[in-house]
Amino acid sequence: MTSSTPAVTRSPAPRRDDAWLVALDVDGTIMTEGGQISDAVAGEIRRLRGEGHEVMIATGRSVAMTLPVMERLGLESDYVVSSNGAMTLGRDDTAASGYSTVFVEEFDPTDVLTTINGRLEGAGYAVEDAHGNMLYLGAFPEIALTPTSREASFDELCGVQATRVVVMSPSHSLDEFLEIVESMGLHKVSYNVGWTAWLDIAPFGVTKATALERVRTWLDIPAERVMAVGDGRNDIDMLAWAARGGRGVAMGQAPDDVLEAASERTGSDVEDGLAAVLATL
Repeated sequence: MTSSTPAVTRSPAPRRDDAWLVALDVDGTIMTEGGQISDAVAGEIRRLRGEGHEVMIATGRSVAMTLPVMERLGLESDYVVSSNGAMTLGRDDTAASGYSTVFVEEFDPTDVLTTINGRLEGAGYAVEDAHGNMLYLGAFPEIALTPTSREASFDELCGVQATRVVVMSPSHSLDEFLEIVESMGLHKVSYNVGWTAWLDIAPFGVTKATALERVRTWLDIPAERVMAVGDGRNDIDMLAWAARGGRGVAMGQAPDDVLEAASERTGSDVEDGLAAVLATL
């Protein structure tokens, strides 16, 4: 799709002249592992949005699992980045959800699935398309599935034009999983490993950072007024991108490689670390 500025319905809060672009991860940042969003975090997000800053979500979650979080927060942003940067939505008052796709990146998952299937015995796979449909094979936690998920064969997974592939291997430790993944040489796609034996795979060169840079350009906000906050390995590129000119903030519980990519560190998710750093704007 074209990267020219899309026509979107602007959210009700007028943007101030010195607005910051504030990009927030969901799990482990806005929301704790148990799914809680504290009053302090929700309050700071609403305060910044009400004061005219561009506050938005940038997550590895699917669209179907991202928009309900925004509803919980009462957040109406101009753009939303999901599927680790493969999907960018813009506000659209004619759409039932209030958002429609303005940019999407896809890839053929056949090669990567075939490669992984030969190395990770007992792994579960899920493939998500640009419409939010998810096909999965093997043991997959219910919390990770979308409302339109359905079980499928391996051949069916390979037949989808994917925005994201998820691989889960509970029989491997994280260290074992990392070693196997690193040895695969998945240079044709971008991949990030989560807290447990969980692998997110996106189209080549696509990350939260690539999508956010596109949004920053559309909004014409200078790089020195960018803040990104996250905690996972899929946030490394986003934090490094923000830190180059603005503020890349790692949550307190983030692993060392995530902390190294950031320019700042705040408290953990259970300590309301996000609320604390947002309060500085």
